[in-house]
Amino acid sequence: MKFNLLPPNKLIPTEETDSRRVDEVHGLISTAGCWTVPIMVEKDALFVMDGHHRLEVALRLQLRAVPVILLDYSSVRVEAWRAGETIAPADVYDMARSRRKFPIKTTRHIALDDLPACDVSLDDLRQWYEPLGGSERLAG
Repeated sequence: MKFNLLPPNKLIPTEETDSRRVDEVHGLISTAGCWTVPIMVEKDALFVMDGHHRLEVALRLQLRAVPVILLDYSSVRVEAWRAGETIAPADVYDMARSRRKFPIKTTRHIALDDLPACDVSLDDLRQWYEPLGGSERLAG
């Protein structure tokens, strides 16, 4: 499994974020100068499964691309963070279609297989361009 590069503005967030956590992740990524953890994204609908804070950092940094892992619910399990609540894939699809967001820490997406790491410089992500023909999914 390889990661892909996609423009962050094409990804659909489905959960709110905590601004303090966004600040913290921003500091870590900026200090490292590279992106090391791809965002988990549903492969067809392009909604974020895991990595909402990283997506906010990518938007804040005005990156033209961000590393993503394209997955579906055959390889990812979703559960609720809070005891007594249940979340099903259909709930997440509905939220993505509506463009609304769950409260922070509602969904927990767990990949059933190990996910690849990445090491892409922020400069490369700032300079990336979307290839002609809409073929923006480039293997990393």
